[in-house]
Amino acid sequence: MKPKTAKESLTIQTQIVLPNDINTLGNLFGGRLLQWMDIVASISAHRHCKRVVVTASVNNVAFNNAINHSSIVTLEAKVSRAFSTSMEIFIDVWVEDPVTGIKVKCNEAIYTFVAVDQNGSPLPVPQLIPETEEEKFRFDGALRRRQLSLILAGKMKPEDATELKALFSFEK
Repeated sequence: MKPKTAKESLTIQTQIVLPNDINTLGNLFGGRLLQWMDIVASISAHRHCKRVVVTASVNNVAFNNAINHSSIVTLEAKVSRAFSTSMEIFIDVWVEDPVTGIKVKCNEAIYTFVAVDQNGSPLPVPQLIPETEEEKFRFDGALRRRQLSLILAGKMKPEDATELKALFSFEK
């Protein structure tokens, strides 16, 4: 299977925050943002592997800033690393000033998707070739995040987490 670049999976979605999207404070519901992120990440994962994909986990969501009613919201998703059957997708959320057009990053998330066949069994996915400095940084961190998730889920023993041990090893 031919490796792919992160830019091949780039998916951009733009939304406007409408009255049915807001809470009583006039801000975007967190659940609505999670829905938008799941959709954009799903498309990104599909673009990477050209398979049916399912959400395996929401590894991290940072609601750093509230998003107000009538805001223009742009979500950008790219595969940050591919493993044997799973892919980590990094999502950046931007809010655009309607007057100046300046975009400010306000939230981010990391999702994991798995490629599956018609029976729901995992399928192999292409490896990822990071190109930019940001892609390389996210690619390098993905294995540590994966090992931590596996430990927390009870699917990996802490002593087997080579990348995490390297973070805390003081041997030279």
